[in-house]
Amino acid sequence: MYSDFMREALAEAQKAFQLDEVPIGAVVVKNGTIIGRGHNLRERMKDPTLHAEIIAIRQAAAALGGWRLTDCDLYVTVEPCPMCAGAILQARIRRVVFGARDPKAGCAGSLYNLLEDPRFNHRAEVTEGIMKEPCSLIIREYFRLKRNKLV
Repeated sequence: MYSDFMREALAEAQKAFQLDEVPIGAVVVKNGTIIGRGHNLRERMKDPTLHAEIIAIRQAAAALGGWRLTDCDLYVTVEPCPMCAGAILQARIRRVVFGARDPKAGCAGSLYNLLEDPRFNHRAEVTEGIMKEPCSLIIREYFRLKRNKLV
């Protein structure tokens, strides 16, 4: 079950890769249906908030006609950063499922665990490592190509 939605998130990451954006993709799911999709668009749109998770959350909120996504799950290829973890908490998302850890910015267990911190008024359940290898591979390949272009 998790893998089907993670495949959709990976398809979003591939869109970002094709646009020369850091290839991270996300989908928001409610009752087994995708109601929001996103992939990174920071470079293209010159907007630091246009992470995959934020775009997917905005789409889901628009689809539902409200900001509370309490019965929704977010699938994302890479562990959310602090900004995205904050947006996840604000949206009241029930569960976050991610593929690869982000040791430099991850806030679902790597650097911090904002999503399950009991000091906040909302917490999101976290499931990690779903399709870890393909989620890691697309990021590694993107940065390998970037490094080779700089040489």
